[in-house]
Amino acid sequence: MDSTTTGVRRRFAGRFAISLALLGTVISIPRSVSAQPAHAASPWVLGVSNTLIGNGWREEMICAVRAEATASGKVSKVVVNDINGSAADQITGIRTLISSGVNAIIINPADHTSLNSVIQQAVQRGIVVVTVDQLVSSPLVYAAENDQVAYGRLGMQWLAKKLNGKGNVVVLRGIPGVPADTDRETGIKQALAMYPGIKVLNESYTGWQAAPAAKAMLDQLNAHTNIDGVWTSGTDYSVVTAFKTAGRPYVPVVGADNNEFVHQLLTLQSKGFEGAAVTNPAVIGGVGAALAIRVLEGQKVNRLTKLTPEVWDYAHSLSALQAHYNPKLAATYSVQFTVKGLTDYTPQQLIACK
Repeated sequence: MDSTTTGVRRRFAGRFAISLALLGTVISIPRSVSAQPAHAASPWVLGVSNTLIGNGWREEMICAVRAEATASGKVSKVVVNDINGSAADQITGIRTLISSGVNAIIINPADHTSLNSVIQQAVQRGIVVVTVDQLVSSPLVYAAENDQVAYGRLGMQWLAKKLNGKGNVVVLRGIPGVPADTDRETGIKQALAMYPGIKVLNESYTGWQAAPAAKAMLDQLNAHTNIDGVWTSGTDYSVVTAFKTAGRPYVPVVGADNNEFVHQLLTLQSKGFEGAAVTNPAVIGGVGAALAIRVLEGQKVNRLTKLTPEVWDYAHSLSALQAHYNPKLAATYSVQFTVKGLTDYTPQQLIACK
């Protein structure tokens, strides 16, 4: 083989390698663009994925999404996928929302990890995904969280201090395996580690429903005569009523910012009842809608927005209790109506939602 032939082959090989490199560059551009498509112009359609029907807190959460959408003036419709179901059912519902052409989906997740794949599918189609109230492990979402670990910890700390660090308590939880319930249990354990004199007599699940909570409390009152306090996962007012039904003296009860529980805190003090409402605003749904709209507008938004609970009791937060109770609202209505700087609707717009 002569030197001329060798030189021609080397030049051809070099050109072929360059061509392959350029081809690889051309192929990679569409892949990166398709992974993050540009968002459509307003007006937008928002989707909501909810897995708990007949729960007043969740209904208010959805109303907050609607109120924020209306207040923005940039949303044409809110589509709600409302089911009583598992993470598998929620995945099916989210796929339905994706197919319907929504621009953003606000999800209250049924599970910490199971939704990650369907979330990725939504994001790849240019849909903004915001989880509210509870967290998922996917890095692709924007999240608005009521700090559930703090909720459990702050409530149990209040109860332990009220009992002077010693006593027997009943814990009424929510739904097993749901992120908020798991996180609240983590917070409870953190508090109990600081108060070894507090003993848990019993833990029961209530499904975050008033009637099962009342039955569970009555069962515990029939089984135990030494209950010194109760921590509830937001099924508070029915638990207080159970003590009256059983003819037993009140003990300190921890609950949430539910309208009737706030009323009990205001009116039963003279009858020996003490309690604390740990805020867990249902209007986290409105926060999620506001974040979704800001992302669609092209604004820079933090991946995580976390709300720290407040503790309201008669001794230290009387003005807050008085300002938030509304006799016209349902017992389960969460009475922290707005979140300053994160929602734009008025309390009247929220309450008017059907």
